[in-house]
Amino acid sequence: MNRMKTLTLACAAVTLAVTSISAQARDFRLGLITPAQHLWSTEAEAFAQTLSERSGGEHSVSVFPAQQLGNEAQMVQQLQTGALDMAFLTIAEISNRIPDFGALYAPYLVDDVNHAARLLRSDAAGELLDLMPEGVGLVGVGYGMVGMRQVLSRSPIESADDLQGQRLRITPFEPIRDFYTATGAAPAPMPLLEVYDALANGQVDAIDMDFDSILILKFYEQANNLLISNHMMFPMVGVVSGRVWRELSEEDRELIDTAMAEHLENVLTGFEEMDAAQEEEIRGLDINIVEADAEFFSEAIAEWERIWAPKAPMLETLRAEADRLRDE
Repeated sequence: MNRMKTLTLACAAVTLAVTSISAQARDFRLGLITPAQHLWSTEAEAFAQTLSERSGGEHSVSVFPAQQLGNEAQMVQQLQTGALDMAFLTIAEISNRIPDFGALYAPYLVDDVNHAARLLRSDAAGELLDLMPEGVGLVGVGYGMVGMRQVLSRSPIESADDLQGQRLRITPFEPIRDFYTATGAAPAPMPLLEVYDALANGQVDAIDMDFDSILILKFYEQANNLLISNHMMFPMVGVVSGRVWRELSEEDRELIDTAMAEHLENVLTGFEEMDAAQEEEIRGLDINIVEADAEFFSEAIAEWERIWAPKAPMLETLRAEADRLRDE
């Protein structure tokens, strides 16, 4: 009788342990808009590997690049309902919902990718992440980025006047739309993976893009004029669904936060390390290059400031921090 009772209790304990593990184990889903070969996507896969290893195989992450789960607006909706667990998002969609994030797109806020990375690592930029749970229902873990923004076009752009009437592809968000509208261009929101064909068939005249994507996706094959302006940085934020976050134990939150933050930092350092070589590679292509600075866009910058200074009070804080970091 005692033996049977002991066996029964042992079986119950095993069942309880298995049930407990099953309840805690998660197969998370992480969405991105970038193609599989892009650094954001490869670091998302590396994050999945890290989380699996550090959880002893208890947790896994399935990564869905190239808009497999929809565009960023759709992914944010999925994150808000808990249908999607995690994402690496451009700040674009977040700035549409929390205007203070638009301050990160202030023209010539930073000088280059190194300056951008330093600002994104700062406490001032971290204050923006604190707005996300209430503002959009997401937990912001940290920042990544791509390179500085340039303008690649089918015809030469040698002055700001040459942008007048140009149908120019942008990522769909207000700060960059307002900047190009102020130049006299006609901003045309378009998914990244549709850009090559749009250039080829003349659907757009020019694109706002970084060195990395110009090279990876070979946009220079369809547009051979490049305005190297470095006029904006382009941050990314790693997020977890607020609904999913609330379901996690403190231990799992710490595990995810630490692992994701490490791979977001890899994105920052990756673009810092790649930028000079990518610029050199682009300058070696058979394309026409014109260089521009803040003076080139002076009227558009003044108009952008008029719109966004009151909409994004954090702009003053970020600009002060950017100036401090510039002097270091």
